[in-house]
Amino acid sequence: MNKIQGFYYVKSEDKVYECKLRGILKRKESKDNCVVGDIVEISEDNYIINVEERKNLVERPLVANIDYLVIQFAGKDPDIDYERLNILLLRSFYYKIKPVIIINKIDLLSAEELEEVKKNLEFLNKLDIKYFLISQKENIGIEELKVFLKDKITAFGGPSGVGKSSIINLLQNEKKLETGETSKRLRRGKHTTKDTNLLELIGGGYIIDTPGFSSVELPDIKDAQELIALFPEFTNRGNCKFNNCLHLNEPSCAIKNSVGEGEIERSRYNFYKKVYEKLKEERWNRYE
Repeated sequence: MNKIQGFYYVKSEDKVYECKLRGILKRKESKDNCVVGDIVEISEDNYIINVEERKNLVERPLVANIDYLVIQFAGKDPDIDYERLNILLLRSFYYKIKPVIIINKIDLLSAEELEEVKKNLEFLNKLDIKYFLISQKENIGIEELKVFLKDKITAFGGPSGVGKSSIINLLQNEKKLETGETSKRLRRGKHTTKDTNLLELIGGGYIIDTPGFSSVELPDIKDAQELIALFPEFTNRGNCKFNNCLHLNEPSCAIKNSVGEGEIERSRYNFYKKVYEKLKEERWNRYE
């Protein structure tokens, strides 16, 4: 949880209020009783008296109510790691956050290389995932990205060396938030901090930049059915012969048929099989 010496910083109506947590919330004895991104209600004496229901909660880093997870790679230097991209997509679906893909440094790509990247990202269109081809150096695609992220809370993830800091610096508001005077009524606002874990966007919204969103560790997926649910292209593909079909070696499998017909990308299906085998070997076998 992001706080400074027991204080919380809440923005409301363009002001930031230094607050403490009311005792009834503290008694939960939980690190997630109030986290960055929470929508909270504060009293006239600057106590947080209520935390509203969250639409999502990410454990590492500990943040809530994220609208988008931007998964950023470079077109070249370093080359796109498509397996890592798929892992970050899996983490995004697990935490119920809408993924968005950024490919930076397209100025380094030849026309043929750019077309190859576009071809490799075609599967995103089937998943209704937005992607941006950007050159921070030549200011290509930045304005479109600003419009897309406006008024949203967005987390950035991806490997080092892909220009995340440069993109974020172009998007965020450099003005420091100042502490406002106390209002004589109850206020609602987004929990933020003075150590810039939550960065204000130009035109509205916030960015969270933290290495925790770049982790390639698989989330805590409990079983095969939960894993299958994290592949949206597996839904609405007809009925398999077996109700508990794992879409691996079973006959009359609707998912395998969809792969064969090109309706599901084979690379995504192969990724599913790889993750299944990894989780089965490293985690699920412990409970059998």
